[in-house]
Amino acid sequence: MTHIPGIVITGASGRMGQMLIKTVTDSDHARLVGVVERAGHDWIGQDVGEAMGGQALGVSVTDDPLEAFAQAQAVIDFTAPEATLEFAALAAQARCVHVIGTTGMTDEQIAALEPAARHAVIVRAGNMSLGVNLLVQLTKKVAAALDEDFDIEIIEGHHQHKVDAPSGTALMLGEAAAEGRGVNLTDVSDRGRDGITGARKRGDIGFHAIRGGDIVGEHDVLFAAPGERIVLRHLASDRAIFARGALKAALWGQGKAPGQYDMVDVLGL
Repeated sequence: MTHIPGIVITGASGRMGQMLIKTVTDSDHARLVGVVERAGHDWIGQDVGEAMGGQALGVSVTDDPLEAFAQAQAVIDFTAPEATLEFAALAAQARCVHVIGTTGMTDEQIAALEPAARHAVIVRAGNMSLGVNLLVQLTKKVAAALDEDFDIEIIEGHHQHKVDAPSGTALMLGEAAAEGRGVNLTDVSDRGRDGITGARKRGDIGFHAIRGGDIVGEHDVLFAAPGERIVLRHLASDRAIFARGALKAALWGQGKAPGQYDMVDVLGL
């Protein structure tokens, strides 16, 4: 049993945290060895299975991430940027694979992961699903094939509780489109239109965020030219796809050299 990688889940009480816990405990290829919540949370000290309203799993919720990481081979982290940076340093100290699904990270925060990546494997992606990562590759190819006569607009929708916009996936798609065109996304990104904005700037990549209800994740990449439009679309109806992808990444990272990777590496795309 001990050869099966032990996994720690951070942000245990959140939607993704609970989905990740279920995914790991249902897997024959991984075992749940720890769950982490912020200090003062009601779940601290409780068996996580019981805290989730089910049967005991024999794993208590802790607010000491280093103690939990020391027992693990991988950490799966869908929390907040500041917490993720702290977890990265601790996961590197414990030599754990750190799978990061946290979105809303700035360029500076992403760059701050580099010291940890010198000592441990980090797999970071704005979206862990196979379908989305295929969409990213398609977006890059289509953008490279079409000139600036085709305007690029990225439209994303998520549930009413999502706190960041554009979504991490939308930014992945924007980066792919920019890379296909051979430009820097920062230079061509258009994230807000309100009032008299003037005509659309040729070559810009536009972003639009929809928030409402329980939308799991919807992403369209629109290429629009006079007389024709091309739409690439991915619809997610179950966030379990993200949890399965994250677990796949945690298992893939075992034995890999320290460094930063993404789901394109994991999926061999």
